[in-house]
Amino acid sequence: MATSRETVRPEVRPWPALWALVLGFFMILVDSTIVSVATPAILEDLGSDVGTVVWVTSAYLLAYAVPLLITGRLGDRIGPKKVYLTGLTLFTLASVWCGLTGTIEMLIVARVFQGLGASMMTPQTMAVITRIFPRDQRGRAMGLWGATAGVATLVGPILGGVLVDGLGWQWIFFINAPVGVVGWVLALRLVPNLPTSKHKFDLIGVALSAIGLFLLVFGIQEGQKYDWGQIKGPISVWSLIISGLVVLAGFVLWQSVNKGEPLVPLGLFKDRNFSLANVAITTVAFGITAMAFPLMLWAQAVRGLSPTKSALLLVPMAVISGALAPFVGRLVDRTPPRFIAGFGLLCCSVSLFWMSQVIEPDVAIWELLLPIALLGVANGFMWAPIGSTATRNLPLHQAGAGAGVYNTTRQVGAVLGSASIAVLMEALLAHNLPAAPGGAASTGEGFTGGKLPAIVRQGFSDSMAQSLILPALVLLIGLVAALFFERPSHMKQQPSDVTETVAG
Repeated sequence: MATSRETVRPEVRPWPALWALVLGFFMILVDSTIVSVATPAILEDLGSDVGTVVWVTSAYLLAYAVPLLITGRLGDRIGPKKVYLTGLTLFTLASVWCGLTGTIEMLIVARVFQGLGASMMTPQTMAVITRIFPRDQRGRAMGLWGATAGVATLVGPILGGVLVDGLGWQWIFFINAPVGVVGWVLALRLVPNLPTSKHKFDLIGVALSAIGLFLLVFGIQEGQKYDWGQIKGPISVWSLIISGLVVLAGFVLWQSVNKGEPLVPLGLFKDRNFSLANVAITTVAFGITAMAFPLMLWAQAVRGLSPTKSALLLVPMAVISGALAPFVGRLVDRTPPRFIAGFGLLCCSVSLFWMSQVIEPDVAIWELLLPIALLGVANGFMWAPIGSTATRNLPLHQAGAGAGVYNTTRQVGAVLGSASIAVLMEALLAHNLPAAPGGAASTGEGFTGGKLPAIVRQGFSDSMAQSLILPALVLLIGLVAALFFERPSHMKQQPSDVTETVAG
């Protein structure tokens, strides 16, 4: 196959293009968290039950996570801009559909289409960064990408609370319409049409990856709901998880023997930095997702804070993370990433250990804000160096495939964090509140004015605090991975012009 060498055209303006993409990326990340605040309102308005309404979030996460490998590769084949615009269109229209639905069943279906749109958009943001920024400037670009992820964790719950209280739950979806239209116009005008590669689509790989990821993610997400037992007849949670792992093992085997063009070129993992960055981002997603559940439950059940006021506890994290992003981005381009990412992961683990020690029924809020502020420092130092390390050495024609793998591991890490913390919290509640295992304290019954009865607040606080030790320990695995990052090649020699090999 003939190849040609093409220098990125001088008229391509990387930063305006990145800002256009970040707007859409921010919107889909906010949508991952905003629904949790609106769940009680949806439950009441649509006359549903808890088991069904959980699927409003689960359906979105499944449809988001499962296709990421495929949509990343699709960007390499037909162009990241086209895939991104298609995904943004689908996401925006599905958002309006969500707001207009009158039944819980149709809302779940609309959320599936929302998730599919999000899965088309996310890998393209990283792929475009990799392809339009020189190697020695990608750290700053990934700093903005990482700051977006950090701030979105705060904005989602707060915006959700304000919209639900003021306009109704439908507006958490309607708000996406004007943002989506603006994002679409900006992306159309500012994001360049990048050269594509004539990839052959690995249909067997597509089927195996989709089935395997669906079984694994579905099993993990639904495990707590079914008490890790039978779902229906002979189908159990563990049979789904094991089947998913077996199918994914078959997928990896197929990728290794496929003589054509595999969906995931396993050669990507020969790059040590890419492999270690995937380990690190999995632990980060696990930790950040798992941390939010016990903290928000404690704030509302023990301190009696509203969902909006509970989310405001995270303001120091978001402000510090956003303020550090430009500084860290510049630092990433001239400092070995293992030091920066390692410092961020260490701060994250320490902050969760610290939080687990201060959470008490009567703790002063300022004492809790200190470890949350340290979590903001951690967010500022983690996302950019890990993301830029993962993509820095990738061949440019495989940027989409690499971004798809990276975002898939990130999303699976988040699902693992959500499922694991739920199991641990339930076990700790049963242990610390032996008089009412599975009863008022653990199910939410018995709240008075938003607070648990005084007699169980200490046990509930202890359970939430102790559960934070799990994500703190998992983050230490990411720290070890980050400490083995190799020094980027551009720090060893002068950066060269950005060139790109394109399949002819």
